[in-house]
Amino acid sequence: MHHKRRKPAILFALILLVSLLLSACSSEQSASGEGTEVLESNDTGSSGTGGQSSENTSDTEAAETPEISEEAEPETVYNIGSFTMEDINGESYTEAMFQDYELTMVNVFATWCSPCIAEIPYLEQLSQDMADSGVNVVGIVLDTADGEGGVDADALDAAKTLAQELGTTYPFLIPDAGLMNGLLTGIQSIPTTFFVDSEGNLTGYAYVGSRSLEDWTEIVNSELENLGEVE
Repeated sequence: MHHKRRKPAILFALILLVSLLLSACSSEQSASGEGTEVLESNDTGSSGTGGQSSENTSDTEAAETPEISEEAEPETVYNIGSFTMEDINGESYTEAMFQDYELTMVNVFATWCSPCIAEIPYLEQLSQDMADSGVNVVGIVLDTADGEGGVDADALDAAKTLAQELGTTYPFLIPDAGLMNGLLTGIQSIPTTFFVDSEGNLTGYAYVGSRSLEDWTEIVNSELENLGEVE
């Protein structure tokens, strides 16, 4: 299936703008806020990010970022590419996880981030409510990566406890050593959520900050409508 090529969040080369208090956490584990706007950049074809460089929330160093080009092709699509991650229970996931769904919602969070944790029950409900619409939900737990290609045992235990206590059925993934081909290095605040189509292409914008079930439902429906714009 070929979707209309609209402006994506390329290479997750994002400058994440200031958000309102208590809806997001920064890499310093302080509360920042809610905001939906991100800027787009051209696809450099590398694992770097466009925009300002920053420390990754999982305590790994973010790659230096090239400047955003004003001559970027607005219809360029960024494909996430191949990767392999394990979830907190040891099950393996690859880019093939996108193929069975029209849209996959990828929620990037950390176990120490209160706004992140607060919205997990909403995401769980969303995953159940919209399963028949071809929507999947996946979590990526940034702090389970130890910054050296391994796993932080304490964060892993915390993630397992969260999943159990909150009754979460969608997977919590551990970032791989390549940070999803560099995609995760552009994240400055969490939770950050982005969307992927069945072909592994990023769609639309990244959304910074936690939201209600009603807000997420509206956003997901909008993303689905955009996917319906077939050439």
